[in-house]
Amino acid sequence: MELAFETLTTNEAAVVAGVSVDDVNRTIDRRILPERLYGTTTVRTLKRDACLWIAFWFETSEWLTPNARQRVILEGSSRCPSWPELRSCKLQESRTIEVGIRDLWDEVDGRLKELQNAQQMVEENPEILSGTPVIRGTRIPVYDVANLIEEKTPMGELKELYPRLSEEQFRLASLYAKARPLRGRPKRRSLPEASRISVSKKHLREASI
Repeated sequence: MELAFETLTTNEAAVVAGVSVDDVNRTIDRRILPERLYGTTTVRTLKRDACLWIAFWFETSEWLTPNARQRVILEGSSRCPSWPELRSCKLQESRTIEVGIRDLWDEVDGRLKELQNAQQMVEENPEILSGTPVIRGTRIPVYDVANLIEEKTPMGELKELYPRLSEEQFRLASLYAKARPLRGRPKRRSLPEASRISVSKKHLREASI
């Protein structure tokens, strides 16, 4: 699969980095990231590389000081400027600590590809429900599915409501909605006709002392 998402919104970056939107905004407000990795001209946007460094900042908070983390980010973003190069980038934080980010890169890249799959799964066609985002090949609104998942609807009930959808499609629908949340007040969930229902944290480990 080709590399995706050169530039992301704050919501997309939060999904890819595995943190909250507030955490993403915090890294910008506190100038944790190099300025070339984000933009604030009209709306906030972030480069793909920024997601890795945001994940790094929060994943290593228990064993590296803020100054040490920022030194690694500045050195890494300078020495390894391309996305593929970052995977094998090894950085010397001090004489005794070498920081490798391969495992974390794999996690972030995996979420990046999942987000790409989620967006490819959804289509907006004016001839289908007046352009409402639906799961490709169906007339099922993706946000309706995501709302049910957000409400912790059991998988068995989801499959009864939408037998055409796979577990992967349910998961990607939820991911899509997190990356592209609806504006304004959330819509009430919409169920198929005649239906009734009842209402990770991974750590960076590639460091040697």
